[in-house]
Amino acid sequence: MSKFITNHDVTDALKEVIFFAKQNNIVDLNMIDNIEIKGNDIKISVIFPKLDDPSVGIVYNSIVKTIKDKLGEDVNVEVLPISEKDKGLGPLSGVKNIIAVIAGKGGVGKSTVAANLAIALSKEGKNVGILDADIMGPSVPIMFGVEGQQPGVIERQGKPVMVPLENHGVKILSLGFFVQPDQALMWRGSMINNAFNQLMKDSEWGNLDYLVIDMPPGTGDIQLTLAQSYNIRGTVLVTTPQKIATADVRRAAMMYRQDKLTIPLLGLVENMSYFTPDDQPDKKYYIFGKGATDELAGELDIPVLGRIPIGEKIVESGDGGTPIILNGNEKITLTFKEIALNVLKEIDKL
Repeated sequence: MSKFITNHDVTDALKEVIFFAKQNNIVDLNMIDNIEIKGNDIKISVIFPKLDDPSVGIVYNSIVKTIKDKLGEDVNVEVLPISEKDKGLGPLSGVKNIIAVIAGKGGVGKSTVAANLAIALSKEGKNVGILDADIMGPSVPIMFGVEGQQPGVIERQGKPVMVPLENHGVKILSLGFFVQPDQALMWRGSMINNAFNQLMKDSEWGNLDYLVIDMPPGTGDIQLTLAQSYNIRGTVLVTTPQKIATADVRRAAMMYRQDKLTIPLLGLVENMSYFTPDDQPDKKYYIFGKGATDELAGELDIPVLGRIPIGEKIVESGDGGTPIILNGNEKITLTFKEIALNVLKEIDKL
């Protein structure tokens, strides 16, 4: 060792180590958490967004090589990778549980379930956010009565981030805030993924007990991105009683049970389960049949979290920006409360 090594020497050398994901050096990106120097032994703690990212190994090797090149081959270098979440950093570090609401096909009421579930969890005393990831058909702004509004913007570490809107006790973000109602989105998969990741990561969600994600229908790019890049606590599957609908949701469910995408299935919600006339409150007409949801639940070994009847007031309340769960006098309100409590129960089992 040719000279006494200082913190400045190490920091200056580390400015040549590039974190390519953010196209800058690890010093300017504030990724250096701590530097310890004892003689020619150097220990460097480095903060990464995720520890299972291949870039961790690349940066690790680059740090060791750069320090030895700059300060001498006789220097012993130890690198300690730390995740942003472990340090209480990062855009989702304050989010305890992410719940994805998914469906195999459109038109089954997935967004209605997601919106009412988010508010129901909030009414149980939880801090809740909802992310509308249905890029091609964002409906959460309408359901929460914030259509036409835009989220705020603040600066975090020199970068602009979105501040979610809030209504009915829930923090809200949606691509619908950034496009005109009559604008058709013709995006390729990479563009959709970038938009989804921006809503997730470039946002100030703060401390949340639950972040509910209203997913697009099917098994496309966003579903893969969500499963591979984020820590999902569980999924809620939404279907209608028809066999064709349960067949579609079965495919969506099996996607999350692949070896590399194993995410807990919390249970099924059957929407449009039956119709009860106002003048015959004890009568149930199973317009779309019955039994297919229970059959699928048995096949997947998951519970039916609740059954939502067909009701004009459910549609009217959602279109009016006040989801039915906010109407304490409606019988259906108890159904959504039951679904929320069952979701909490299933999460406690994990």
